[in-house]
Amino acid sequence: MKILVVNGSAHLNGCTDRGLREVEKTLAENGISTERVNIGNKDVRGCIGCNFCREHGRCVFNDIVNETAPKFAEADGLVVGSPVYYAGCNGQLLAFLDRLFYSTAGTVDKTMKVGAAVVSSRRAGSTSAFDEINKYFTISAMPIVSSTYWNEVHGFTAEDVEADLEGLQTMRNLGNNMAYIVKALAAARAHTAYPEQERSSFTSFHTEG
Repeated sequence: MKILVVNGSAHLNGCTDRGLREVEKTLAENGISTERVNIGNKDVRGCIGCNFCREHGRCVFNDIVNETAPKFAEADGLVVGSPVYYAGCNGQLLAFLDRLFYSTAGTVDKTMKVGAAVVSSRRAGSTSAFDEINKYFTISAMPIVSSTYWNEVHGFTAEDVEADLEGLQTMRNLGNNMAYIVKALAAARAHTAYPEQERSSFTSFHTEG
């Protein structure tokens, strides 16, 4: 069992990384392997809605998104970490997630892959960033993993996060909960198939004139 961990921060050893490392450590203690992808220091442009991916099964921009797609396909879950900028996620991360989820719509079955958001902020704005990430999971039939507080750590530096004892506790509870759910879903699938997802209806309110 493996969880893909995406770090949206350009500071590879910063606050977001510190929170994610606590989750990764806890998952490892539960026998769940992880793979880290750092995208905050990459050149990631946004989706242009060209639908190249619909025909070719990959994004037209051949970058970290296409490199990550097969890892996403193989993973049992996804943890996405972001710093908070102006009460929202890192723009590169949102561009990455837009393209990753859209370009894999026809190639990666996300049903019952577990998802979790982790955010770091100095003081505020974290819950809106948290909501932004969770929306990718809820549109993809991915169960969201919760903890004992919103999945966030606080601090201006990684050293500050070390002092956020409740935040690190929240990360450990998140890791334990994710491990439990991944194992429970695997056990359930051994006896019954995942629920079928209907895709036939697509309401766009388009009228011909």
